[in-house]
Amino acid sequence: MKAPPECHQCNFCIRLQQGRLGFRILARSFCKRVQKSIKGRGRVVDFQAEKHLVREYYAALDAADSGDIAGVLGQYISTDYLWRGFHPFNEMTDSIRVASEFWAPLKTSLKRLQRRQDVFMAGKNETDGFDGSWVVSMGHLMGLFDEPWLGIAPTGKMAFLRYCEFNKVAGGKIVETAMYFDIPHLMMQAGLNPFPPQTAAHLVQPGPMTHDGLLFDAQPKAEGDATLAAINAMIGDLGTWQLGLPLEEELARTWHDDMIWWGPAGIGATYTIERYAKQHSGPFRAAFSERSKTNHICRMAEGHYGGFFGWPNFTARHDGGFMGMPASDKLGEMRVIDIYRREGDKLAENWIFIDLLHFWKGLGVDILARMQEVPRT
Repeated sequence: MKAPPECHQCNFCIRLQQGRLGFRILARSFCKRVQKSIKGRGRVVDFQAEKHLVREYYAALDAADSGDIAGVLGQYISTDYLWRGFHPFNEMTDSIRVASEFWAPLKTSLKRLQRRQDVFMAGKNETDGFDGSWVVSMGHLMGLFDEPWLGIAPTGKMAFLRYCEFNKVAGGKIVETAMYFDIPHLMMQAGLNPFPPQTAAHLVQPGPMTHDGLLFDAQPKAEGDATLAAINAMIGDLGTWQLGLPLEEELARTWHDDMIWWGPAGIGATYTIERYAKQHSGPFRAAFSERSKTNHICRMAEGHYGGFFGWPNFTARHDGGFMGMPASDKLGEMRVIDIYRREGDKLAENWIFIDLLHFWKGLGVDILARMQEVPRT
């Protein structure tokens, strides 16, 4: 009997095939089950069309002059469109507004803008039953800071705007975008310190330690499934901060000991579970109570990378000191993007984008207005 294609012909199967007819039928059935299992483990889910569309869009957008941006967006973006961005931009439903209010002013201020991607991936959205397809890009937008932006005075030097963007693709168009960016990080590069000293490190943040975050090619489905499982396990442990374990023990369940948490300006980046607990997670939990359940608009993974965003992700009562600010006893909204890198069965790196301008404005502190009174350092 000739072995089926891709069959590994284990000794058990060979012996069955050499036996009576009933055993030969069993052998064929066994072989098919093994082959199906092998193929399932290596199965690749293809988001290449969605990735190609977004990469084409980025190439056109990055090359466009300020006056041509609306035309580029009109080519790639659906007429029924929703764009979400950090304060002061918030929600827009018209690509022309996105072009005129966000992209054109940004490209005028950060001249010769370059997109320096560290992570690029795509996947199905778990929160809608794996129906919608999303493409994610994370990195920095770098340019020469030659003109004011949002009242931030230019430096005439290189500047990096941390960003992460989720784009939902349907019918060959981008129909929804979450574009989150670290405005305080840009302020600090311009010599402005809108917050008191932060608990963790301030720096221009690198991409993954493994330098493998640009997933332009299709990835095995099993790897994305494992990453999503690791993210969900972490979310499950996080809950509403009521797991009951000591903080470092809780974190060790889903994080590697040498994890890196690349936090937003005003909080900073921190390394190892022990320092993350001391420099962010512990102080953060001490500053808030009544944390709501987590709500995500999109949660997805591909390969060793995954992430999510919400609008907001959760609310919590600010009844302790946070970021050097006194307690307000008000409920605050956290609009967040998290991007993760998995290594083995645990999380190794995490890049976080929090709309701190929106959060503090909701608590009565207008950071952009305050910035006008803060001298450069």
